[in-house]
Parts: sequence; C-alpha cells; structure tokens
Amino acid sequence: MEEMQQVQEHRIVSGLAEDAKVAFYKKTYTHLAFAVLLFILVETIFFQIPPLVNFAMSLTQGWLWLVMLGGFMLVTSYAEKMAINSHDKSKQYLALLLYVMAEAFIFIPLILISISIAGNGGTEILSQAAILTLSLFSGLSAVVLLTKKDFSFMKSGLAIGFFIALGLIIAGTLFGFNLGLWFSVGMVLLASGSILYQTSNMVHKYSEDQYVAASLGLFASLMLLFWYILSILNRN
Repeated sequence: MEEMQQVQEHRIVSGLAEDAKVAFYKKTYTHLAFAVLLFILVETIFFQIPPLVNFAMSLTQGWLWLVMLGGFMLVTSYAEKMAINSHDKSKQYLALLLYVMAEAFIFIPLILISISIAGNGGTEILSQAAILTLSLFSGLSAVVLLTKKDFSFMKSGLAIGFFIALGLIIAGTLFGFNLGLWFSVGMVLLASGSILYQTSNMVHKYSEDQYVAASLGLFASLMLLFWYILSILNRN
C-alpha cells in the first residue's frame, strides 16, 4: 500500500490528467517568473556592494576567469542534482536559490559592460536583450507544449555541443584569442536547443511534485540564452 502511494505521489507529468498537467505547468512557470524576479533583486543588491563588484570584475582576467567559470559549473551541477534527485520541496527551493545567486554573481561583469556601453547608466541594451530572450524562450516553449513532442533525443547533441563550447572557452582564455561573434551566435542556437530539451523534460521527465526542479532547468536555459544574446548586443 505504501509503495502504491509513493508511485501516485511521484507520477510523471505526461501521465497526468489534463487539468493536473495545466496545474503543474502553472506552478513551474510561476516559479520560473519568481526566479527571474529574484535574479533581478539579487543583482541589484550585488551592484550596491562595490567590493563584491570589484571582486567579480577581477575574476575576468586571464586564468581567473576559468576559476570563476569552474566554480559556477560546480554550483550549477550541485544545484541541479539536488533539485532533480529530490522530492523534498525544501531541497528543491534551496537548489533554486543557490543557482539564482550564482547566476547573479557571474552576470556582474557582463551587465556592467552593457551599462557602460549604453552610457549615462542607461539600460537600453539590457532591455533589448531581455525582450529578445523572453520572446525566443516563449516561442520555443510553445513549440514543445503545443506539439507535445519529446525532445529528449537532443541530450547527446547538446552534451557534445556544450563540451566543444567549453573547450573553446578554455582555449580562448589560455591563449588569449577572441571567440568572436559567431561563437555567440552558435551558443544562442545551443541555448535554444537546451530550452526545447528542458521544456520537454518538464513534461516527460519530472514528476508532479517537482515543479521547482523543473523551473530550475528552464531558468538555467533562459539565462544561458540571455547571456549570449546580451553578448551579441554588446558588440554592436
């Protein structure tokens, strides 16, 4: 009886009734929206702490950027595993909070560059990047939800793509060459594929009680897309 109850509690979203699916989607995207708002709030607070901003900027120089990137990847891996492998809501929320704060920290240099390019403290580039990111994210999410297609087949291709991208980032940092515009364009395509994959996971991988974990996966892909769209706009 206890085993049957656990199975019912951990039902995969794709096997739920339509009204239960809709409820899960609402919870997931509500948490995604809160994660974005929390990111904005934390980022704003971070920019009010000059020593923290200076520290973040100091990590963009040479091999220190690799240390920062490595630390971010460790936090990302830890947060995702904590969320995905747990049905404990407190652990899922902790993982989401940890990841949002890590994103806010690593975004400090890129946002500072965008603001300096806009001039006079303007945020025009940030606004443009946010609009483009949300528009593309919404369109890609709609493709998955409307077609109900399973994009899990993209997992291997995405893993290879991210591995190659990481190798190029490391090589560029160590040997001092600029990866250029086309690398950012390629990463936008990779991030778009990640959104399709993560949205598909929301339907076909997560169970009914893992809407917080699902929102973390979507948030990670959303922020990756935002990073490289912002990087492209910073070049103009």
